[in-house]
Amino acid sequence: MTAISVTKARENIYQILSDVNSSNQPITITNNRGKNGVLISEDDWNAIQETLYLNSIPGMVDSIIEAGKEPLERCTVYDPDEEW
Repeated sequence: MTAISVTKARENIYQILSDVNSSNQPITITNNRGKNGVLISEDDWNAIQETLYLNSIPGMVDSIIEAGKEPLERCTVYDPDEEW
């Protein structure tokens, strides 16, 4: 992960924000007080939040893993009338 000082970040914030959004690579912003921060794109933040939410649902992770193992030919077309 790239790390830059808070001073450099302040000088180049528009370019840094553009880089984070185009590369989807987080950037650590450091300071001399030992309390660093990490800049990530909004898309990445939203993906993290969605992952945390899905992981909070009991059994969801196992269900997703099992569904990923299912052969494609066993998958069916969505039927809105199907009972769950």
